[in-house]
Amino acid sequence: MYPLRIPCPKNNKPGKKPFLNSLSPNTTNILKKSISFLILLCPFFFSSCTGPKKVKAPEDTEKIGKVEFTQSETLFDVLDKAETQGKLAYVDVGTSWCLPCKLMQQEVYTDKEIADFLNKHFINFKVDAEKGNGPNIAAIYEVQGFPTLLFMDAQGRVIVRKFGAAMQTELVELARQAIDERDKFQ
Repeated sequence: MYPLRIPCPKNNKPGKKPFLNSLSPNTTNILKKSISFLILLCPFFFSSCTGPKKVKAPEDTEKIGKVEFTQSETLFDVLDKAETQGKLAYVDVGTSWCLPCKLMQQEVYTDKEIADFLNKHFINFKVDAEKGNGPNIAAIYEVQGFPTLLFMDAQGRVIVRKFGAAMQTELVELARQAIDERDKFQ
């Protein structure tokens, strides 16, 4: 293998040593090993890239795992649907970069018991707080962080609010609390 020689613009005058040769042998070896290591890792980084994703035609509901999330541009449509079906609305306000949101999507919304319970009692709506109408919803409901879980009646009044992720047991408890609060006022 040829020695790695990278001239430095300041040192390319006659009689001057190239940059790497001016370093100690230990430092030069460390740099060479680091560069070799990075070159070896490049195929792993590029192998995880995927091509363009196919976009599905919009549907009325999207199943994330098994929980059915209503697809809508406005919260009003979701609240109208909740009113006509006699249900409450469950609104998950998150972002695409939110790790606890992704955790809930993978671990909570794929649980069959949770999905059955939420689908039976609620119109579920997932909002990206940084896209579309999401910033407006986040501002109206004073969302301070992600995820923020809102259980609301058909008029848009928040019955139960939770900041942060909720795992299966806690989410069911919050949902039951929302149902109980609604039943008190009917």
